[in-house]
Amino acid sequence: MFNKIIKRGQRKMAKSDVDLAHVAQGRSSGSGSVSTSNIVINHASRPWAPQNLSQQQQTAAPAVPARSPLGTIENLPAFRDVLALERQSLFLRKLKICCYQFDFSDILKMPREKEIKTQTLVELVDFIQSGSGKITEANQEEMIKMISLNIFRSLPPASHENTGSENIDPEEEDPYLEPSWPHLQLVYELLLRYVVSSDTDTKVAKRYIDHSFVLRLLDLFDSEDPREREYLKTILHRIYGKFMVHRPFIRKAINNIFYRFIYETGRHSGIGELLEILGSIINGFALPMKEEHKLFLARALIPLHKPKPVAMYHQQLSYCVTQFVEKDYKLADTVIMGLLKYWPVTNSQKEVLVLGELEEVLEATHNVEFQRCMVPLFRQIARSLNSYHFQNRNVILPIIFGALERNILSHWNQAVHGLTVNVRKMFLEMDAELFEQCQKQYIEREFRSRELEEQQETKWQQLAAAAAAQGG
Repeated sequence: MFNKIIKRGQRKMAKSDVDLAHVAQGRSSGSGSVSTSNIVINHASRPWAPQNLSQQQQTAAPAVPARSPLGTIENLPAFRDVLALERQSLFLRKLKICCYQFDFSDILKMPREKEIKTQTLVELVDFIQSGSGKITEANQEEMIKMISLNIFRSLPPASHENTGSENIDPEEEDPYLEPSWPHLQLVYELLLRYVVSSDTDTKVAKRYIDHSFVLRLLDLFDSEDPREREYLKTILHRIYGKFMVHRPFIRKAINNIFYRFIYETGRHSGIGELLEILGSIINGFALPMKEEHKLFLARALIPLHKPKPVAMYHQQLSYCVTQFVEKDYKLADTVIMGLLKYWPVTNSQKEVLVLGELEEVLEATHNVEFQRCMVPLFRQIARSLNSYHFQNRNVILPIIFGALERNILSHWNQAVHGLTVNVRKMFLEMDAELFEQCQKQYIEREFRSRELEEQQETKWQQLAAAAAAQGG
């Protein structure tokens, strides 16, 4: 069980684990060997930074000492070695051991005590997962207190804050690995097992996993450690699914994180993970869609195309936006006009991303909604075609080629037909080789589509004949 837990939440890193662990340890070491006289730390993206500390205190804060309850750490018997009546008392004693916190920047410091806590956490996880006995309400409260003591903490300054530079590309930064992860991961696993357990009564658990607890969980999404964000994503998603009373609050709290990211800080490590949770939530929206959900699309999701690091979470953002259009096609023109509003002007890489997203949205767009926005849309496409960036033409033409061909073949309006012919001719003269490639791909797609329709029609005819034969 321990090995399975240790492997949970691991994600592929940009460098080897050894290098990253070394970086993490270096960031956690004391400040004695680093000059901080010229470093300005901006904690704007860290709302939990203590506001009452002076700049000097925030810059050169000492390592947090181990906070320990009264008593000493000692090995306790396993649950299977005591009577059933004694297990709740033993559970509480094990929780108290796990309240000890250690300095993981020094691997040689208190190794025996760290090992005891590790083993105790593994036993607690196994006890919850095995369902060998319901935890008393008092023990549930103490368990959430222990979990809170371990996971809720001030996150270290982001990498760019340590250097005083705001121009570092987040995609090029090395991910920071939390030194205390050997214990932190097990604490997260314990919380996850408690939330998903069939023995957990939500009426009782919601007293401890309350709005304050959820809000502090959301604060931790700004952790630079991707392993921690992965656990947080899974846990918050499970909480959303199990605690219906928390659902409006969670959506509103995520909205607030997005607003602060868009309009204030421009930096947040967990936007992608939060969007992954929302992708699942949006998929479950009932129709007709509530007005609050439409406002969320217009005021939060679409403006998320504006920040500079959009490439880091664009895949998840595009999925959320497309989900809205697929569930309610009437929102298509709202989305398209929103994309045009936040269209990248100087960043061609972002422009290529938006063009790809636009293709997915257009596939779910109906004719009425398309006509409302087609004039400003094609004006923007024309501007993109004139871009000197080599990728734009290669991206745009495959997106619109099928629509151009269908317009020429079957559009009822003569003016639209004439404009389409002119655009088609312009593409042909601009890049004949690319035009021929798109034409070949279009013909192949149309052939496969007709072939599939013929196969379906043949099957229906066979079914109708078989039904008629049985009826006769």
